[in-house]
Amino acid sequence: MRKPMIAGNWKMNKTHAEAVALASSLKDSLADLKNIDLVVAPVFTALTSVASIVADSNIQMAAQNCYPADNGAYTGEISPLQLTDIGCSYCLVGHSERRQLFAETDPFINQKMKALLAAGILPILCIGETLEERESGKMFDILKQQIVDALENIDPQQAFEIVIAYEPVWAIGTGKTATSAQAEEVHLFIRDILCTLYGKTVSQQIRILYGGSVKPDNVDELMAQPNIDGALVGGASLKAEDFSRIAHFK
Repeated sequence: MRKPMIAGNWKMNKTHAEAVALASSLKDSLADLKNIDLVVAPVFTALTSVASIVADSNIQMAAQNCYPADNGAYTGEISPLQLTDIGCSYCLVGHSERRQLFAETDPFINQKMKALLAAGILPILCIGETLEERESGKMFDILKQQIVDALENIDPQQAFEIVIAYEPVWAIGTGKTATSAQAEEVHLFIRDILCTLYGKTVSQQIRILYGGSVKPDNVDELMAQPNIDGALVGGASLKAEDFSRIAHFK
């Protein structure tokens, strides 16, 4: 059995004070949950404070981005070692917004994956197709390329702890959600790719999350699918009540 994960990507939202308040609310409302990994990804300016709030709780912290070097002349960037230093357990990699708005390529994402693993941080690898790619029949080819390229030269001993988040780009922040059947179809495809790369044992251990307008009213149906192991939540993670309900999926 794969341990479920519910992760909240706060994106570029919340002031420092708002982030502290949200983390404090979540610490209380999620305290009863066991046998599930709970993760929040605040903005960089709030990471240290949120880390201190959730340090003795069942909530782990993720960063939203990193640069694949330990240190150096990379103005404005954050290294995996610096994220480890302040208590990050996870880091998002390859989010569609990073790919589209900041032109991040699959080889660059692979560099980030390896740098994070070397620093002891587990990557949450985001993959997903645009509406045009889905409708033109290129969806599976695009997803396969994103997975294979991102995992290049990452061995099975490292791969089994990586988390993959399938986020159809057309469903992120649009209010549209893939049906549970559509999401399950893609999650099964992803697991088959992982089986080809690493074998059945490892592929069955890797958690695959669904992301893309996950809300309290659709999480139960999504989580009922056999290959959906959790959710990467965007907008709904900004409200403690909504995120708590999603984490308490039935």
